[in-house]
Amino acid sequence: MNTVGFPGLDFEFTLNEIAFPLPFGSGGIRWYALIIMTGILLGMFVALKETKRIGASTDHVYNMILWCIPSAIVGARLYYVLFSLEEYKDNWLSVFYIWEGGIAIYGAVLTALLVVFLYCRKNKLSVWEYLDIGSYGFLIGQCIGRWGNFVNAEAFGEETSLPWRMLVNGRCVHPTFLYESLWLLGVFLIIWLSRKKHHFAGRTVTMYMMGYGIGRFFIEGLRTDSLYLGNIRISQLVSIVLVVLGVWFYSRKSAAHKRKINDADM
Repeated sequence: MNTVGFPGLDFEFTLNEIAFPLPFGSGGIRWYALIIMTGILLGMFVALKETKRIGASTDHVYNMILWCIPSAIVGARLYYVLFSLEEYKDNWLSVFYIWEGGIAIYGAVLTALLVVFLYCRKNKLSVWEYLDIGSYGFLIGQCIGRWGNFVNAEAFGEETSLPWRMLVNGRCVHPTFLYESLWLLGVFLIIWLSRKKHHFAGRTVTMYMMGYGIGRFFIEGLRTDSLYLGNIRISQLVSIVLVVLGVWFYSRKSAAHKRKINDADM
C-alpha cells in the first residue's frame, strides 16, 4: 500500500499496487502493468487511426507493433541496467528480474524508433511516414503510462511548497509524473490538431522529438531518481540530443516541402 496526498488540494489516496491478487502467494496483477498496457492499446488505436487517414499500410503497422513492444521492453531494461551497473555487480542474474522494477522510458522510445527505422528500410517503406505514425502512439502511451508511477509512488521530484505539492513518504515533492503526463498531452494535442495543415513526412516525429525533449529536460532536473553518467543526468543529455536532431531534421524536411510546393506552382 502507498499513501499519496496533495495537502494543498486536500486530497489523499491509499493506493494498492496490486490490482488483482492471485489466489495463491502474495503477488498479483499490478496496476502499473495494467496502466502501461492501457497506454499501449490507446496508442495503437490512435496510430492505426492515423494510418488509415493517410492511406498507409495497417498490415505493416501491426507488424511493427509486434516487433516494437517486446523490443521496447528489452531496450528499457538495458538502458536502465547500463547506467546502474553498481546495483547488479553482486548478483548479475538480477539483471533479468524486471518485475522488481528498473526500466527507463528513453530506452523504450529509442529502441522502438530503431525498430521502425530498420523495418522500413528492410521493406522499402517511407521511414519518415511510419515514424510519424509511431510518434502518436509514443505520445499517448507515455502520457498514460506515467500514471503507473503515481500508483507506485515513484519518479517524483525534489521537495517543494507549491500548492500542488505531492506528499510521498512523509515529504512534499514535485509530482513530476503529472508534469510529464500533462506536457505530453499538450504536445500530442498541438501535433494532432495541426496535422492536416502544412503536413510533410517527418513533421510529427520531429515535433515529438523537440516537444518531448524540451519538456523532459526541465522535468528531469526536478527528479531525485535520475540515472547519471558522472555528474550528468543521462535523460537530460538524451533530451538535448533529441531536440537538436529534431530541429535539424524539421528544418530540412520543412524546407524540402516548401521547395516542392513552389516548384509545383511554377
